[in-house]
Amino acid sequence: MDNQRLVKISKFLSKHLRHQPESLGITLAAGGWVKVDELLAACAQHQFPISRDELAAVVATSDKKRFSFDSTGNLIRANQGHSVEVDLQLLAVVPPDILYHGTGEKSVESILQTGLCKMSRHHVHLSRDIATAKTVGTRHGKPVVFAVDAAAMHQAGYTFYCSDNGVWLVDAVPPEYLQRI
Repeated sequence: MDNQRLVKISKFLSKHLRHQPESLGITLAAGGWVKVDELLAACAQHQFPISRDELAAVVATSDKKRFSFDSTGNLIRANQGHSVEVDLQLLAVVPPDILYHGTGEKSVESILQTGLCKMSRHHVHLSRDIATAKTVGTRHGKPVVFAVDAAAMHQAGYTFYCSDNGVWLVDAVPPEYLQRI
């Protein structure tokens, strides 16, 4: 399959499964799930037809694993990154001792002052390794990586979740738990 086409589909799905489901005429159910047949029909009605094979390829090959099917393959969802209200039904888990957050250099001073805030998203996104955090930071200019003392945060009562694609989620990270690396 054409990689450019898969990227275009992934971006279209991100927009509609994370930020604007109503613009496609779909509603996210509990967990952020949408029936695959309903999604494909809505895409076709909005002049962006996607085949089931293309959808499966996007889910299977996305480097960030943004989407997942349920165990039946009849439902699909974005794993995290929503700006619309949705309960992803994630279970709280104990995080690794250290997690990482990548950002652009222009955000460093603000982060050092206020910490990491979820902004328009449901959670702050953290990664388990420096390389992933650096890649994320690159999207925002010259990358800067912060180490997050997740163990201390957890001990202080902060709740962590891990999405299906391995992205760690938390409501906020106060500056005292951050170290620029």
